[in-house]
Amino acid sequence: MVSKKKLKEYKERINHTTTILGGVSEDSTTPRNIKRAAKKSMEILQSRKHTFGVRAANAISILEEILEDRNMSSYTRVKLLNVIAILETVRD
Repeated sequence: MVSKKKLKEYKERINHTTTILGGVSEDSTTPRNIKRAAKKSMEILQSRKHTFGVRAANAISILEEILEDRNMSSYTRVKLLNVIAILETVRD
């Protein structure tokens, strides 16, 4: 069982990553397929169907798939890698 303090911390991390992903999805220089992946990850993170850990793992899976895209700018890739690093700390 995860303590209330940890749950609050996980919620803050997910909110932070959702904000970063929102910036990526609204960036005019970001290709459409990457915007779609960012939006899909945001939807998964905001969903209440699963626990924080499952949501984080699902979002990481989507983001890791898109990281291989050659059309992605380096600063967008760094943002997504930072999001993945934050989400990897979220556990059940």
